[in-house]
Amino acid sequence: MTRGARRRLGLLVTGAVLLAGCGSTGAPPTAGRSAQPAPTASRSFGPGAAGAGDPYFPSYGNGGYDVAHYTLQVRYDPATDRLTGTTTVRATATANLTTFNLDLAGLTVRSVTVDGVKARHARTGNELVVTPATALTSGNGFVAEIRYDGVPAPLDNEVLGEGGWLHTSDGAIALGQPESASTWFPVNDHPSDKATYDVEITVPKGLTAVSNGVFKGRTPRGDWATWSWSEGAPMASYLSMVVIGKFRVTTRKHKGRPVFNAVTTKVPGGPQDRSIGRTVEVADYLESVFGPYPFDAYGGVVVADDRIRYALETQSRPVYSSGFFRQGENTGVVAHELAHQWFGDSVSLTRWQDIWLNEGLATYAEWLWAEHTGSSTVQRTFEEKYAAASGQVWRTPPGKPGVANLFGRSVYERGGMTVHALRVAVGDVAFFTILRTWAAEKKDGNATTAEFVALAERVSHKKLGKLFDAWLYGTERPAAPKPL
Repeated sequence: MTRGARRRLGLLVTGAVLLAGCGSTGAPPTAGRSAQPAPTASRSFGPGAAGAGDPYFPSYGNGGYDVAHYTLQVRYDPATDRLTGTTTVRATATANLTTFNLDLAGLTVRSVTVDGVKARHARTGNELVVTPATALTSGNGFVAEIRYDGVPAPLDNEVLGEGGWLHTSDGAIALGQPESASTWFPVNDHPSDKATYDVEITVPKGLTAVSNGVFKGRTPRGDWATWSWSEGAPMASYLSMVVIGKFRVTTRKHKGRPVFNAVTTKVPGGPQDRSIGRTVEVADYLESVFGPYPFDAYGGVVVADDRIRYALETQSRPVYSSGFFRQGENTGVVAHELAHQWFGDSVSLTRWQDIWLNEGLATYAEWLWAEHTGSSTVQRTFEEKYAAASGQVWRTPPGKPGVANLFGRSVYERGGMTVHALRVAVGDVAFFTILRTWAAEKKDGNATTAEFVALAERVSHKKLGKLFDAWLYGTERPAAPKPL
């Protein structure tokens, strides 16, 4: 994410950077019958947890199962702001379950089946509690189908702001971090449970409906049209998105992959079109640094809505506020969001506390891109940030920022400085090997800070505990980095 002054809803800062800024893998399994005999004395069954166990967000996500694939079929009418949906969840039980939960905010559930058999369902706040006709046994696949409808609305977090489905003047935007998906489909809404996606969005003719992954086509049906998308790499749920409205769409191929860019017609053609038009150029440079681009499609979406004052690294196709381009072309923000395709999207968080792994590496990618384009050097950028950082940056440890500072300056600026401190300590050869190895070994998976530190030590053959303790967890400004 490229953020504003206050999290992602803060005041827009213009310039080259707007302070720039998992679970199952592989193809969906063939779900077998999960119907099991009634629990016996030798087999303990119980309800799945109503949370994934994240210390920062205990209610986010759910326990007891692992999703492999979501099939989303939604129909949205901007004139009435009404959404009708069917979500099919292919998953595997990881415990013996009498019930399991899905996150779903606000919408009305009409029916639920599990493996084709009607299941009971109830709502507890933003939790959908499903009771299958027969218990689910650990290790067995199952398929849940949920039909629902209603007027979707965003979620409002008193600390982090608003995220999720937003009705707009010409359509809708479903976007946000750390949560948004549950405002438009039932989901295990935590990055530790990644899944693949097929998305069909039916909207009135004349509107464009954009989502993640490869565009599979547009199918007219009377006064409506269905836009089909497929994301074949595992994706954290907060990286899913839908943007509906009137757009200037450009398509092409690059290295055999489709490129799909969309810019809202609310702003005239200009720097935003040119900036995201350079997506593949930026991606190719980052590929030379981080290793192979991790997804099957490229692209970007530019929106113009006063509630979206940030950019978000939605998988394969980041979404940018048009405000980033008011002062002209801005490829710095493009570099930030594209770097997330490696760090944040392909390599995803296991827990939200480690957000610096996403934002620190993406911030550093901006510095690398600036050096590549000749506008600055990485060392000069580091020195400027190091000298100008506020006391709050040094008092807030980016490796343990707390919920209130999850998207604060320390995570971005000090996170980026931490990456540079590592580079100085281990040297360029080891440093760039660390980045490429991290991207390759953790591809399509989840990771923690401890794992990153362990890999850095393995590759560099150096003890790095004191360096990371000072830069990630200290509450005072560390000494300027030097080679170890």
